[in-house]
Amino acid sequence: MTLLAAVAVTTATFLGMEFVAWFMHRFVLHGPLWFLHRSHHVRHPHRFERNDFFFLFYGSLSMLLIHFGSDAKDYRFWMGIGIASYGTLYFFVHDVLIHGRLRFWRKSRNTYLRALNMAHKVHHRTTGRDGSEEFGLLWVSPKYFALALRKPAPTRVLSTRRAT
Repeated sequence: MTLLAAVAVTTATFLGMEFVAWFMHRFVLHGPLWFLHRSHHVRHPHRFERNDFFFLFYGSLSMLLIHFGSDAKDYRFWMGIGIASYGTLYFFVHDVLIHGRLRFWRKSRNTYLRALNMAHKVHHRTTGRDGSEEFGLLWVSPKYFALALRKPAPTRVLSTRRAT
């Protein structure tokens, strides 16, 4: 496979994962697998939630594609890389930035990331299976961009150390 084809397959898979994620979230997680996803919509004191099991599905799929496509570096390998890339971005944007599961990236001054965060907060307004909106990760409705542009970005306050 040529470098251009590999980049094309990886990019197409990465972008396609946004649709897959939206579809799965809207119709499967808020549908028959709500019993697992519900843990993500309610406050709890636990470090992990049942919803975290979903990473096993996508991680396993990515790992299998990479494994079975690695000898020839064929389309399966590059599809696995695309899924893994999307999953990595998903982790940092969704789990780290939006939900603060790791405390090293709490706020952003970036308009896109703030709009994404606002859209996700709207999704979590409901703790039930029905009534949610904004099911994707990367695509953000234009109304949240407008809101992010109107709402001032958080300011960073640098603490000064006293000379001793």
